[in-house]
Amino acid sequence: MSSILGLEPLPDRQSWEKSLGEFLEIVVGSNPDKIFVEIAGQRITYSDFYRRCRSAATMFRDLGIGHGDRVCLFLPNVPEVLYTWFGLALIGGIAVTINTAYRRDEMAFILNNAEASTLVAHESLLDVATQAADIAPCVRHRLFVGSDAAPSGWGGYSDLLAASPEIAELPPVAPTDISMLQYTSGTTGNPKGVQVTHQMYVSAGQGFALWTQATPDDRFFTCLPYFHANAQYYSTMGTLASGATLVVQDRFSASRFWNQVRDARATVVNFIGMMMPVLSKNDPQPDDTDNTVRLFYGSPSFSPAFLSGFEQRFGTDIIVGFGMTETCYGTIETIRGERRPNSSGQPRQHPDAAFENTVRIVDDRGVAVANGQPGEITIRNPATMAGYWRNETETNASLRGGWLFTGDLGWLDDDGYLYFVDRKKDVIRRRGENISSQEVEDVIKSHESVLDCAIIAVPSDLGEDEVKAYITPRPGASPQPEDVIYWCADRLAYFKVPRYIEIRDELPRTPSLRVRKDVLRQEREDLISGCFDREAAGIQIRR
Repeated sequence: MSSILGLEPLPDRQSWEKSLGEFLEIVVGSNPDKIFVEIAGQRITYSDFYRRCRSAATMFRDLGIGHGDRVCLFLPNVPEVLYTWFGLALIGGIAVTINTAYRRDEMAFILNNAEASTLVAHESLLDVATQAADIAPCVRHRLFVGSDAAPSGWGGYSDLLAASPEIAELPPVAPTDISMLQYTSGTTGNPKGVQVTHQMYVSAGQGFALWTQATPDDRFFTCLPYFHANAQYYSTMGTLASGATLVVQDRFSASRFWNQVRDARATVVNFIGMMMPVLSKNDPQPDDTDNTVRLFYGSPSFSPAFLSGFEQRFGTDIIVGFGMTETCYGTIETIRGERRPNSSGQPRQHPDAAFENTVRIVDDRGVAVANGQPGEITIRNPATMAGYWRNETETNASLRGGWLFTGDLGWLDDDGYLYFVDRKKDVIRRRGENISSQEVEDVIKSHESVLDCAIIAVPSDLGEDEVKAYITPRPGASPQPEDVIYWCADRLAYFKVPRYIEIRDELPRTPSLRVRKDVLRQEREDLISGCFDREAAGIQIRR
């Protein structure tokens, strides 16, 4: 049986109903001198980590930040992400992570939408951070993370942290209080802020320790960014709940991955979909099985042939699951358990049987359908978001009658195994990122030579999506695909920039003049042939 910390219920509460501060007290007290995390060249023990979090709590309190106040993080994978997240949690503050690929306007939207009083930014991202903060009047404090002295207008994070004593007394924080606003892209333009509660994080860690059969001897490894929920819910909280050690890299590199894993002596690795096909396409090496990894966990589901081939080649197990930012509980396979082709497993269980997680499929009226019938995937459990930040319309659409309506289509077999079918909404999934087609369309339509634009997903050889843009020119104009690419690259994160462009005189439309994307998807079997291909043209846009 795995060793899971923090399962003891507090008076009048369930075992998962804890604030992050209460959870840390238990976890740190169990093995204070053990290494908790190896990140950015630093090895930090549980006790040192907790001390710095308590100092960060004082630092933010002295800046006037209290319960419910928001602090934005524009940081790569560095220790300050963790100190800020947990330091704020100790005083009831709310962390807001921002994708480090965002440009000025994308970042400024989140600063303003969250009404963040404070921005913490890394030296490598300072230009964009400064530009965004300049158009976000809510930002009163700017904290600089880096090796150099803080520039004018910015306070030095390290200096302030070093000068801040550990907070002496923690204010009351409820398990249902918000710890994080995790912005996730939808289909209607700007991202929505998922309100993640303290007990969501605690239950995620307790669950992940169970699902991975983790022990204190495990060494978790992630190269996923901290501005995504995966590294938060599973790698970090799973490590804490099992009293293990976490090794963090800043980003995924196919060429360096296995050497990093070997150097880390990793036993459990988290992945996102595109990583696995990329790794499998590397030329086989004699030392492919020379690693200590006992388990890979991630999503989406893959074919049985792919999974068995990967497991045999690299000498490891893989389990896949279905989940989302809005809930850290969905479905999951069990280690060496029954694997059903193309299934994402059964509803995730918590170590405490009192925690109930239910998955059902409903029709457009919200009525449950029979097993084997496709419909919208809905989920109910205590680890579901509190709603979208200041977005009552989207909250009411997603949270109904105690159920989370995921917006994804799937079906269940008679034994409760989930099979994902498609995304109900028009979201494109590329390189592990959700992309709003409308957001990309709005940017392209702002180009002086473009009259209209439609964005759809086309298949990628990595098993996810590529972005294709259909463009109609303004009368008398001749937009060049290269110009459109660079236009997008200046205004959007690199992963949102279309790979394929097709210029045409008109687009199919409904009577109300909306573009018929369903017609575009079905026009021909090969939607790529004859299109401008950014990669084939040799255009590199990643910064």
